[in-house]
Amino acid sequence: MTTWLKRLAAFLLAVLLAGIGICLYLMHNAANSVPVLNYHQINDRDENALTVHTDQFEAQMKYLADNGYHTITPSEMIAAWDEGQPLPDKPVIITFDDGYADNYRNAFPILEKYNLSGTIFLISDYVSTYPNYLTWTQAAEMQESGLINFESHTLSHAQLDSTSPEETWNQIDGSKKALEWKLGKTINFLAYPCGSYDEELQQLVKKAGYKGAFTVNYGLANQSENRYILDRVPIFGCTNHTLLRFKLRLQYSPIFAPLARLHRELVDGNHTFLARFIPTP
Repeated sequence: MTTWLKRLAAFLLAVLLAGIGICLYLMHNAANSVPVLNYHQINDRDENALTVHTDQFEAQMKYLADNGYHTITPSEMIAAWDEGQPLPDKPVIITFDDGYADNYRNAFPILEKYNLSGTIFLISDYVSTYPNYLTWTQAAEMQESGLINFESHTLSHAQLDSTSPEETWNQIDGSKKALEWKLGKTINFLAYPCGSYDEELQQLVKKAGYKGAFTVNYGLANQSENRYILDRVPIFGCTNHTLLRFKLRLQYSPIFAPLARLHRELVDGNHTFLARFIPTP
């Protein structure tokens, strides 16, 4: 073997070992983090990036149940961080944004089947208003089951980083009060519409009395993270939600989340050619 081939082989080996080392480091550092799965619609009608088919969703929930995952609520996660309350082995939070009617028709029976809990972030003005969204009666039934927890997704899904300060406050404070009145429970968490937020918005959310807020950024929730920009694991963004893709996004989030951010930054910077080489399941 010529000298240059030996040097190339040594370089590639060093890169491989460095990559393995980085992956092990990222996985180790995420050992105490919590995956917060993020869904929207669960149905067999729509073919869009926000929809997971019912059979795919059931396969994913069966995987969680069969592999020792234990569902918790955002409040239980924060209590564990702040008060030292123990979390179960392999904790996971299952969330749904918007409050679609198919969450009741399709997702809720599957969660009941596998005894898994979930959190739905409701657009409060949409409940019992539009046919594609939950009714208050359905929400009450789900809440009474003990498996479904409801939190806020604002009054009308306004993109909060572009609304006036008065409207922003109305959206976050008004939704919290409306949901607490209708559901008879304290609303502690907010999911940002469109995942949009800024520093000023975080302060308003805190002022309104929320304990935390969730983005749609790919990553795990951990104790060192800002409570008002908590990451989640998006189970959307494509139309092919295979069980393999689900496993990769769930189990290897510490590795794929930074790659997903790099991919998004390259695309936003019009470097689409380079973005093609970034693996993001």
